[in-house]
Amino acid sequence: MWCGGAWLEVPQTFLEQTKTKFSKNYKGMNLSKITTTVGLNIGTIDVGKARLMFWDLGGQDELQSLWDKYYAESHGVIYVIDSTDESRLSESKEAFEKMISSEALEGVPLLVLANKQDVPDCLSVPDIKTAFSDCAPKIGKRDCLVQPCTALTGDGVNEGIEWMVKCVVRNIHRPPRQKDIT
Repeated sequence: MWCGGAWLEVPQTFLEQTKTKFSKNYKGMNLSKITTTVGLNIGTIDVGKARLMFWDLGGQDELQSLWDKYYAESHGVIYVIDSTDESRLSESKEAFEKMISSEALEGVPLLVLANKQDVPDCLSVPDIKTAFSDCAPKIGKRDCLVQPCTALTGDGVNEGIEWMVKCVVRNIHRPPRQKDIT
């Protein structure tokens, strides 16, 4: 996501849902037909006075090596966890720890979305917080929220985006570029 100069890594379904919810005439893709992002997917929306640019960078191991190329210009991070895939939770945590350990992201707000909360027996937000609890020292004093969402239905999308915009706009560590705040 880019908010007045902020970029965020987000999955394609979340990005499409966000563009549909926040762009008046956007006719989105059929969300049920979206597959895993391979490569790069970009989207821009306006929320109030802020312009957000999203960068869906994909989470596969080979694509994670590209993430740090975007950190210096990022003003916020949305990290999405598949709440139905407990077998890959440690892999997701490892990628998360590597990302938040980057000095280039120091002080930027962090929104962790526990996606697919509509699926029975998925990991709950408390489950995810417990699994990631030893990451707290690396998160530091930055704004951080772990929130449930369902990208397919849009539940939690508005709340997450609105929270992120507030955090990015008030962030003294990496304020947004004023030309993008009207």
